Amino acid sequence: MTVLSEPDFTPIAGDRRNKARAIRVGLIGVLIVAMLLALGWGAAGDTDVIGALLAGLGVGDVSARDMTIVWDIRMPRVATGALVGAALAVSGAVLQGLFRNPLADPGLVGVSAGAGFGAVAAIVLGGFLPLAIREFAGPYLIVGAAFIGGWATTLILYQVATRRGRTTVATMLLAGIALAAITGAVTGLIVYWSTDDQLRDLTFWGMGSVAGATWAKLITAGPVIAIALFCAPFLSRGLDALALGEAVAAHMGINVQRMKRLSIMSVAASVGAAVAITGGIGFVGIVVPHLLRLVQGPEHRSLLPNCALLGAIVLLLADMVSRTVVAPAELPIGIVTAMIGGPFFLWILLKNRTMLEG
Repeated sequence: MTVLSEPDFTPIAGDRRNKARAIRVGLIGVLIVAMLLALGWGAAGDTDVIGALLAGLGVGDVSARDMTIVWDIRMPRVATGALVGAALAVSGAVLQGLFRNPLADPGLVGVSAGAGFGAVAAIVLGGFLPLAIREFAGPYLIVGAAFIGGWATTLILYQVATRRGRTTVATMLLAGIALAAITGAVTGLIVYWSTDDQLRDLTFWGMGSVAGATWAKLITAGPVIAIALFCAPFLSRGLDALALGEAVAAHMGINVQRMKRLSIMSVAASVGAAVAITGGIGFVGIVVPHLLRLVQGPEHRSLLPNCALLGAIVLLLADMVSRTVVAPAELPIGIVTAMIGGPFFLWILLKNRTMLEG
């Protein structure tokens, strides 16, 4: 008589799922600390952050000054930074899975430039639209225009860079450069028509910043980013299968074309909404996913949530640096991320030189 033994649930060697879960728990803790630090970080001096948070929840009492600083000035800034950082990191991971290479990034391949073009067009030319359209769109006009610009750029990029089901890195990068140049030229032409006040706003907006974050802007773009982030993990199985090739993914039961469309829509929505409220912030989408892949592996089911957490942390820390380097003034956050991400990107290029030459 054969006796069935109890199943062995010991993790097999090389299984990184437990490691990914541990990393996620650690990232949640770091994100909470980073948000508290960001809430207490500023030119206003000492602020009772904990007291203001508790008072906002109806527990205890705190001065009106601290309540205004924490809830009306810093809280929307911190929430915007966390959401945008998560959106850029997850979008980078989705693009890298879609194109099957580690160099795809919303900023590098022209998606952010396309979204920026849409947002600039809405800001400068929105006044020429019929009144009925402006009233119907309301505060969603800029976000919608940025989404359309990002979606169109991503779709064109995929069509140009993909041939016979295969996307080449060199073609993708060159196509991204071309698309960024085209949208940048048209954006410059639109900016040329802007007023002096619009020109100043657009100049600082183009460098990327969360300094102008408000609850109104967050309420407008936040739901779009949140929905895109919620939908992204459902693409995990398809992105994992796509790494083996489109034909193999199709044989595994993946509707490849639908998965592509959903990926493009997700990236365009999140990047478009992010660019609309913060401007151009680069390199988050390439640095964060690559770091996590080195540590926990490429499985998207665990990669995408961890990218959201680490992306939020990176942008919050970058924002604190931008508020400190030239205090009491503020350095645009896009400059900070470029100074960090540029060398990292060069390192990735050198590491993947063989792939690029092939």
